[in-house]
Amino acid sequence: MLDGAELGMALANHPGDPEAALTSYEHALFPRSAASAAASTANLNLMFGPNGLQGLLDQFSTPPEPTPA
Repeated sequence: MLDGAELGMALANHPGDPEAALTSYEHALFPRSAASAAASTANLNLMFGPNGLQGLLDQFSTPPEPTPA
């Protein structure tokens, strides 16, 4: 929803110039989405890498590390 709202604001702030609106929108979008893209890449490598099945088994059979208080 945030992405849609920010795109709408960028379009409103650059009437008649969708390229400028997209450039403005992407300036905030790309840094914000970098962590999600990296996590997605890591998951793809885990599942479809050379030892994908073993990686998934390890992930589901290893207890999570405790969260610091």
